Amino acid sequence: MSSFAHKQDGVFPAVCSLDCPDQCGLLVHKKDGKIVKVEGDPSHPVTQGHICNKVRQLPERIYDKDRLQYPLKRIGKKGEGVFQRITWDEAIATITAKWKERIENQGPDRILPYSFYGNMGQVHAEGMDRRFFNRLGASRLDQTICNSAGSAGYGYTMGGSFGTPPEDTIHAKLFIFWGINAVSTNMHQVAIAERARKHGAKIVVIDVHKNQTGRWADWFIPVLPGTDTALALGLMHVLFEQNYVNEGFLRDYTVGSEELRHHVKQYTPEIVSKLTGVPAANINRLAALYGETLPSFIRIGNGLQHHDNGGMAVRTIACLPALTGQWLHQGGGALKGNSGYLQTNSVNLQRPHLRANKRTRTVNMNQLGDALLSLLPPILSLYVYNSNPAIVAPEGTKVRQGLMRENLFTVVHDLFVTETAKYADIVLPATSSFENTDLYTSYWHQYMQLQQPVAAPYGESKSNSDVFRLLAKAMGYDDPEFDDTDVEMIQQALDNPSNPRIQNITFDELRARNFMKAQSKPLFPGRLPTPSGKIELYSEQMARHGYPPLPTFKPLIQDSDAPYLFVPGPNHHFLNTTFANNMLHQQLAKEPKLYMNGQDAENAGINDGDVVSVYNHRGICTLTAAVGEDVLPGVVVSQGLFAEGAEGDNLVNTLTPDRLADMGGGATFFSGRVYVEKMGK
Repeated sequence: MSSFAHKQDGVFPAVCSLDCPDQCGLLVHKKDGKIVKVEGDPSHPVTQGHICNKVRQLPERIYDKDRLQYPLKRIGKKGEGVFQRITWDEAIATITAKWKERIENQGPDRILPYSFYGNMGQVHAEGMDRRFFNRLGASRLDQTICNSAGSAGYGYTMGGSFGTPPEDTIHAKLFIFWGINAVSTNMHQVAIAERARKHGAKIVVIDVHKNQTGRWADWFIPVLPGTDTALALGLMHVLFEQNYVNEGFLRDYTVGSEELRHHVKQYTPEIVSKLTGVPAANINRLAALYGETLPSFIRIGNGLQHHDNGGMAVRTIACLPALTGQWLHQGGGALKGNSGYLQTNSVNLQRPHLRANKRTRTVNMNQLGDALLSLLPPILSLYVYNSNPAIVAPEGTKVRQGLMRENLFTVVHDLFVTETAKYADIVLPATSSFENTDLYTSYWHQYMQLQQPVAAPYGESKSNSDVFRLLAKAMGYDDPEFDDTDVEMIQQALDNPSNPRIQNITFDELRARNFMKAQSKPLFPGRLPTPSGKIELYSEQMARHGYPPLPTFKPLIQDSDAPYLFVPGPNHHFLNTTFANNMLHQQLAKEPKLYMNGQDAENAGINDGDVVSVYNHRGICTLTAAVGEDVLPGVVVSQGLFAEGAEGDNLVNTLTPDRLADMGGGATFFSGRVYVEKMGK
């Protein structure tokens, strides 16, 4: 533990651990050994001292009266949340006894870990846990709930997670925020765009909902869910037809431009308008604006990839900067993510050689409900950490039914008795990120950051690393990999000869400086990590993988005759379910709403403020109608993962499909359909 944790008073450097692209540098204020204030670190080159209200309220979360301090075991029925306190020795002994029995009688693959990035630290999200479950031989988890479809699509075009450095976008003259509510989810990119707007830049937002970001834009373009590919192809049609393309860039830095030029002739503005709901005149206008403005920057969001065709949508949008040569201009290009610049040594961190059976089955985390209810041989134990699948996973009814199984031994390691923990047999108290040593790499900016403990563990809480060390010892594993400290694991992760961009970053340098930037240079002129070394407008690799080699629009799967496409977006005051249990954030978020087009509402006899039933063949939830013109006809949108409320069940992931996206095994949260009726009708 660093001296920061032992110090009673002072201001200490820290990192925001939340699953957010901005990954802010922080300053933590302590008085009498307790964290009393969290503010932004003004010395951080990108986040510059500005933080969101969620993070500003972290002290209240850390010292919440409901935060777990001790291990618990269930004494009531599953789902009731009735527990009694036990010791760590009893908890570890109970868990390992159950697992030893399962392994001896059925096999290690009957045990499934379930986690994501509730804490973005590499050590505590993908370090000792991976080593332990590799050694155990547990079923693997395909962690694809968030960005996997879009990452796969962008990778086919650009070769990896490499985009425009955020700081450079201050030079952009046109910003297109495509499928991202950046005011709520990428506030520092908004701040950069706002500064650029003061120097004449224009801001365009393309989305299914006129949310906070749409209201902030100079021009908001509403689009029907799942038609982003078609809109991008329509823009390409105009760019080629009106000679807005940079022929020299296409010749030198792309493959397939002639094939694409011919291919997009079929996507006329008139045809694309019928698919997307965007008037043909607006398609022509946007293409002209994009073609005439240098540099132009596209911020590709997370939302549009959560469709059946999400991977192709991102792959297609990623082609646009190549047509006009935006990559040659500082601040131009696109950004889906920048994690490629900060790639650490995952083999050193996770130690896959510890897994004896390299053919162990894999469970896609988006299909947890099916896995718990139908997978054979069945899952007999579930270990949940850094996630809350009872609320966040799609097909929520199936997930909760699976968690109710009496023969499923469930362990949850968290800061609170979450909705998932209520189904657990054993609940373990987790440290907060401020109580851990960890390494953080942003997926938006290019800075790596170190968190040293600034507070002692709360109560008897333990970190992920410490719990897995205890479990390994109790299981009888004497492999030296379980003796590594968190600092040693960070050093091992940083030792990555395959990524020269971080060769200058060491643990000692990070400890002295708190954050360091990857060494990078403009992508062009240069060679990309695609098979051709160029931007692949035509991808032979995609053809080999069974995809169309050129960007191609494919409509969403229509899984029912329900009249409305349902998009459950993020909430400004929560991050998934993090902060949703806090009274202040609940008050700020107010009630869970369903945004509905005025004409649709009139036809359905629904008025603004009415309580409505939203349902499909998967289940039902209750929301309050917000009627207006913020969504197109045939579209309804909610914001946030609220827990069960006074008005009834408002768990929106009860309604979402668990089928997989076109690429990367991604989620399809936004491709479901629903009915909406006024309560009592």
